[in-house]
Amino acid sequence: MEPVTLITGGSTGIGAATARALLKQGHRVAVTGRNAGKLAAFAASAGAGERLLTITGDAANANDVAAAVRRVMDTWGRLDNVIANAGFSLPGNLESHAPDDMREMVLTNVLGPALLVRETLPHLRDSKGRIVIIGSVAGVRNTPGNLYSVTKWAAHALAENTRLLVGKDGVGVTVIAPGVVDTPFWDERGGTPDAAPAMTPDQIADTIVFAVNQPAGVDVNHITLRPTGQLG
Repeated sequence: MEPVTLITGGSTGIGAATARALLKQGHRVAVTGRNAGKLAAFAASAGAGERLLTITGDAANANDVAAAVRRVMDTWGRLDNVIANAGFSLPGNLESHAPDDMREMVLTNVLGPALLVRETLPHLRDSKGRIVIIGSVAGVRNTPGNLYSVTKWAAHALAENTRLLVGKDGVGVTVIAPGVVDTPFWDERGGTPDAAPAMTPDQIADTIVFAVNQPAGVDVNHITLRPTGQLG
């Protein structure tokens, strides 16, 4: 039976590239996002028919997350992989961030993956499935006043304590921690730095697919990847 994968923040960037890669591999894929127009555009470009579900909702809203998981289960009756990809960063540092923006970033980047894990664990225990959390190089190193980095350290910690919770149940947990990737993520920060080396969303998607495709009994826990030349 075709595996079922749910991806948050799946209409653009890494999430969309991963959805395309998994659809090509034969998965049935559900993607969530806050922008219905972007989801519709992605669905039209993917051309996957009934093997793709697009679900509008906020990854940091408990009701939206629960509704997305219910829709996947009602449609396909199983869930094999979840990819916590939704997230964003802010320009500047915690001295210049607006408090409401700080709250939104913490909720999206930390509470969002936690809600996804909470809602999907019963189904992943049944399928002996996998959880992939998209972290960041910012989650393994600090820079001055970087609240985004704080959220990614927290996401990495969530992955490890989730692994400790569910490893005995045969559920795999992986953090993918990329460096600079040329995606719409950078739009909020003025664009991808021209002088900086960058990876493509497809390259990160290939790494996510590698983790998802591990055989039963093998659990790849953490992959950090940078474009060659990114020193930090």
